[in-house]
Amino acid sequence: MPGTRRSHGTRAALVTVPLVTGLLAITALPAGAAGTHGPRPADSPTCRGAGVDPDARVRHRAEILIDAPLRTVWKLQTDVERWPAWQAPVTTAERLDHGPLRRGSAFRWTVPVPPNPTPATRLDITSTVEQLRPYSCIRWTGPASGEGLHIDGVHVWSFTRTPGGVRVVTEETHVGPQVDADVPTATAILRQGLEAWLNDLKSTAESRTHHRPE
Repeated sequence: MPGTRRSHGTRAALVTVPLVTGLLAITALPAGAAGTHGPRPADSPTCRGAGVDPDARVRHRAEILIDAPLRTVWKLQTDVERWPAWQAPVTTAERLDHGPLRRGSAFRWTVPVPPNPTPATRLDITSTVEQLRPYSCIRWTGPASGEGLHIDGVHVWSFTRTPGGVRVVTEETHVGPQVDADVPTATAILRQGLEAWLNDLKSTAESRTHHRPE
């Protein structure tokens, strides 16, 4: 989630389209996030023993170091309804339950889709938290749908305190007829989206940490 997904054209040109549970973005990325794609890496993140879809052909893992308190990073990531405030591609986000994000929590969000081979102009995503350990990890799953487009995604996040701040590792998989039809392109788009998400999370968390008003 995280949730995200699309066909090779389903997201190719809008300033970003993230979907933790399926779709994610495409923008020019600043340096700072590292990523890998292809077979599942040995250090793939898990949450309470569960990881991404082992059979998905579209997958990507990425990580970043954020110079901010773990509490700040966790709050940004789990306060779903405020995602549009720091992630431009998220146009709407609403919780389907109340209280702190927890196992069983669900949320619905939308992102626009640029011109693509399908009639879809936006994606509607419904994500459900399957596993969660506070201040440690989150795993959510769910579909992303648009007109003529459907993607099922699994998204895992892990958060670890380090001497330099917080190491955030994320991995996501996508399954669906459109993405499976062009795995290299779908994987490239997923990579760009995950790295854009991490950079937004880093810049927002660090800004709140180091630039607070007196």
